Amino acid sequence: MGTVTTGDGTTIFYKDWGPRDGEPIVFHHGWPLSADDWDNQMLFFLAQGYRVIAHDRRGHGRSTQTATGHDMDTYAADVTALTDALDLRGAVHIGHSTGGGEVARYVARAKPGRVSKAVLVGAVPPLMLKTEANPGGLPKEVFDGFREGVAGNRAQTFIDIPSGPFYGFNRPGAQVSQGLIDNWWRQGMMGAANAHYECIAAFSETDFTEDLKQIDVPVLVAHGTDDQVVPYDDSAPLTVKLLKNGTLKSYEGYPHGMLSTHPEVLNPDILAFIRS
Repeated sequence: MGTVTTGDGTTIFYKDWGPRDGEPIVFHHGWPLSADDWDNQMLFFLAQGYRVIAHDRRGHGRSTQTATGHDMDTYAADVTALTDALDLRGAVHIGHSTGGGEVARYVARAKPGRVSKAVLVGAVPPLMLKTEANPGGLPKEVFDGFREGVAGNRAQTFIDIPSGPFYGFNRPGAQVSQGLIDNWWRQGMMGAANAHYECIAAFSETDFTEDLKQIDVPVLVAHGTDDQVVPYDDSAPLTVKLLKNGTLKSYEGYPHGMLSTHPEVLNPDILAFIRS
């Protein structure tokens, strides 16, 4: 575990496990979580001989609770600071949800040789918000509801989201894991309320269309068809159409947090893509 300091003095916390000469995999977490959300995947890929790295986004987890910079351009710049500091080359970048947007923005701007492949899981691109150009998106009122929850009673909101739509625990017959709910809450409450509030606009209103068009490396787009947070129809299929070298893998009935509910399926599939 370590830290890197960005150009504006922000301290970014990161974990870095495995052989220094191993192929690096960088994990980008979702809102409002931290690097800890990748524990399962980091241990899995570590056991396969990879060097695994995960950071806490600014304002999240153990990174600086900054007053500014809660936007995708700054998030991507922070990743650049991290990858430059570690001199990562030929890395695979894997992002979930908001982290998928961060991956798209970073990879589109990455220096030559830094990135070999990318994986977007339940990711927010191309654009979540409903607009004239994106009629299938979610109305602004949905995201205003998230903002009201964070501002009004963040602690309760961070119980309600994982207890319901995030992991699909609100579906009939779902096998509810109290541990996942509690860990989601724990990670969320480690971060700053202002960062979580402002990040809602970053993940919902950022248009990643041009980023996706610019990405040259192979990209796996993995998405559950029962994703209640980032609806399938307005995300994964549209993302693949914009990528030069994208592969879509759909998971019937899987929820937004499928990396945690079905790691025994997702981890081998991601490994197969990396090795392909």
